[in-house]
Amino acid sequence: MLVQHTIIERIAHTVDGVASLTLRGGDGPLAPWDAGAHIDVELPNWLTRQYSLCGDLDDREHYRIAVRHDPLSRGGSEYVNLFLREGQRLSVSLPRNHFELQEASSYLFIAGGIGITPLLPMMQAASAAGAAATLLYVGKSLADMPFGAELRDRYGAGEQAILVETNRHQRPDFAAIADVLDPHALVYGCGPESMLADVERAFPAEKTRIERFRPAIKARGSNSRFQVLCARSRQSIDVAADTSLLDALLDAGYPIGAGCREGVCGSCEVRVLAGQPDHRDDIGAPHGCMYACVSRSSTPRLVLDL
Repeated sequence: MLVQHTIIERIAHTVDGVASLTLRGGDGPLAPWDAGAHIDVELPNWLTRQYSLCGDLDDREHYRIAVRHDPLSRGGSEYVNLFLREGQRLSVSLPRNHFELQEASSYLFIAGGIGITPLLPMMQAASAAGAAATLLYVGKSLADMPFGAELRDRYGAGEQAILVETNRHQRPDFAAIADVLDPHALVYGCGPESMLADVERAFPAEKTRIERFRPAIKARGSNSRFQVLCARSRQSIDVAADTSLLDALLDAGYPIGAGCREGVCGSCEVRVLAGQPDHRDDIGAPHGCMYACVSRSSTPRLVLDL
């Protein structure tokens, strides 16, 4: 992983249980990024976690991320919320983007809870491009909705940014919204799985883009053993049925990124030269590539560019 050195310039708690971190480049300006991008953050407790960039697209001196404290945390969100302090140094990756904002004349952005983070800069980018953009932000109450007050300050309480508090109103009827939506609009959604499932049922698949923080539950057949040939090193590796391709490559000494291990971050991307991958990720691997943490092989052998 190519590393950028940053300093925590500010930690704010926009709502209870969500830490918003402003990171300043420790060695000068930070690498540019586009709406929808995320970074890997190397935490001092030896964990690496992925967080969406949610700051100002025009600010090249800072990154902003926001992390909700999850009671079932595997150690990442708990550490960010309870132990990080202003002035600490953090190493982060170059931005990666598997949730790119595609060009369109209009957009509907649908956020739930901390899923607002990748959609904040999308609203900024869409508005700057002159596109019609509406943000529908769903949360229990305004007090539980990160950046809710910021959105109201920026866009007002009109039709551009609609904040729905479910302790006062019902969750939006996505099917009814789909019936009157501009047919040229693209729909972007990020939030809890129950909401995303409703979004996917309501809107046409070809017009809908989803980012998940956890992989969707899928029915899979049993795993089988396969062989990997690393073309550049000419090394053959047997991948057992109970071993992931990522772990097999790491055990063989290949420095593959190992971020989420759930097929949602893209840090373990490898290039496939021959064979047919069995793609099991949630972000859609580029043509000729696969994500080694969850994907396997549909053929007895894969040839990788390693």
